[in-house]
Amino acid sequence: MIQNLLVANRGEIARRVFRTCRDAGIGTVAVFSDADAAAPHVREADAAVRLPGNAPSETYLRAELLVKAAADSGADAVHPGYGFLSENAAFARAVLDAGLTWVGPPPEAIETMGSKVESKRLMAAAGVPVLSELDPGRVTEADLPLLVKASAGGGGRGMRVVRSLGELAEAVEGASAEAGSAFGDPTVFCERYLETGRHIEVQVLADTHGTVWAVGERECSIQRRHQKVVEEAPSPFVDAAMREELFEAARKAAKAIDYVGAGTVEFLAGPDGRFYFLEMNTRLQVEHPVTENVTGLDLVALQLRIAEGERLPADPPPTVGHSIEVRLYAEDPAAGWQPQSGTLGTFEVPDVDRTFTHGPGLRLDSGFETGSVVGVHYDPMLAKVITWAPTRAGAARRLAKALAAAKIHGVVTNRDLLVNILRHDAFLAGETDTAFFDRHGLATLAAPLATEDTERLSALAAALAGAAANRASATTQRRLPSGWRNVRSAGQRKVFTVADREYEVVYALTRDGLRADGFDAELVSAEPGRVVLDVGGVRRAFEVARHGDVSFVDSALGSVALKAEPRFADPDAALAAGSLVAPMPGTVVRLAVQAGDPVKAGDPLLWLEAMKMEHRIAAPADGVVADLPVTVGQQVEVGTILAVVGDARSDTVVGEAE
Repeated sequence: MIQNLLVANRGEIARRVFRTCRDAGIGTVAVFSDADAAAPHVREADAAVRLPGNAPSETYLRAELLVKAAADSGADAVHPGYGFLSENAAFARAVLDAGLTWVGPPPEAIETMGSKVESKRLMAAAGVPVLSELDPGRVTEADLPLLVKASAGGGGRGMRVVRSLGELAEAVEGASAEAGSAFGDPTVFCERYLETGRHIEVQVLADTHGTVWAVGERECSIQRRHQKVVEEAPSPFVDAAMREELFEAARKAAKAIDYVGAGTVEFLAGPDGRFYFLEMNTRLQVEHPVTENVTGLDLVALQLRIAEGERLPADPPPTVGHSIEVRLYAEDPAAGWQPQSGTLGTFEVPDVDRTFTHGPGLRLDSGFETGSVVGVHYDPMLAKVITWAPTRAGAARRLAKALAAAKIHGVVTNRDLLVNILRHDAFLAGETDTAFFDRHGLATLAAPLATEDTERLSALAAALAGAAANRASATTQRRLPSGWRNVRSAGQRKVFTVADREYEVVYALTRDGLRADGFDAELVSAEPGRVVLDVGGVRRAFEVARHGDVSFVDSALGSVALKAEPRFADPDAALAAGSLVAPMPGTVVRLAVQAGDPVKAGDPLLWLEAMKMEHRIAAPADGVVADLPVTVGQQVEVGTILAVVGDARSDTVVGEAE
């Protein structure tokens, strides 16, 4: 019997496992890097062990530190979570060699499926359909498009789509470097790329007594950079006959390697319904909550019982209803999916029915809360937001409403993108293949929920809330409206920006009420945190929170972040023309040029690594590298000058960062 469990992971997955442990009466041990010292998962554990350092290579990827942490804390079992060392056979062996219970599959199964190259060969021998492997050195035009893919790991890292042979060398180099950094194994391979495939996966559970369950399928076709964004169960694409074929293939895969525990067999299905084995993830998946919601199972509890030697019933329960999960990320989809970092001034999702446990309604699994810092060392996923409803349409509607009403202050997120997807006619019709973003246009899908009219009204609300805050903090004459004059004079003026749009608000609070240039609005009430306006006969409430020089305004019309512009510009704040600046905090991992080198538009200059992904910084135009002030290994902050590109025909410089 497991008495004390160490979770060799962080964030929401650690909290998810802890929730089941509390229900089962099992003690919990957390591990944490210095960057995670104040994280919620550390606070919630019964005991916590520090892993000195910040980067995963210094902390969560150090098997010997994790085993020592288990011994020092009195843990008798280890759960690996997902990511990090969850699919590392050497770590599993180290845990077992230390006399601890390993909550996962046998090391041999992890090892077999850890190599996508070897696992595909084994699956083919077991009768599971596969896409043939391609040797990068022998690829021809006839093989295009193809996917360069890391042999180890997952999560979209170490993957590149190649549509011309000229792209192949750079794709192989980049994928190999990213795979080596993320998984410690730079091996990559190629396979045919299906432009419009469906990503279908089957949850399996197997005990030590020979019982193997296929516990329903999930569809995870809507992806960015080969990383899942929306997941659901069951798949709207799979009919009863295809489902049985998928389940049989998944059971064959598990039996072929004597699998034990929870795992996921992933397939890529073509429009004709034929499917091919992609990989088997020998761990719990990020998207496991949708399976829990439709089956009523606690998959973590089953992992623990299997690890304790319990026998599964002969058959799994049937699925009921529909569940949809979205991954809420701190990232900017409109800016090339750039990850974001910062402090969450507010993080609230309304009307949550439960956290980290299955059931009807709205579920929230998150490693963050109000006040948490989104750092640069780890994946920028803020939360998984999940719904269950009797119908797919009902689940989508409830999830979209909750996301649209969420208050997320401090970082840019993909929230508006998620809402637009869930409300899109094609999504509601079940037309969700891997080309969803390409087909429907990322610019359209990532468009803000708030219109420019909403932004204008939000700017007015922000100005009035600011005025109310000024009066509340005034030491004299607090009852007078802000900017009050006995004799009418020019109105108060505030300027806000949203992206590249500027909103000027000129207003006065008079004896007759609010006078605001260009607005058909009457002021009902104004407080520092809440402004109510009557707009064209419709009363609207705007919640306003200020963090630094940014006002976050939330209303039923959409959420808006408004940056207050200073009355007088600082001339020292201007950058030299042609400066390419860091779009995010990160580490310079590779340089492609030197100062003085000529470059063509689109040529890579360097690569930044942030949040476990590589980001390419390219030349914006033909020219010469006038300055390259950074070096490999250097940590940079947002706005750091990375390079300066000059015009080859003169001393001028051109362009901006990608």
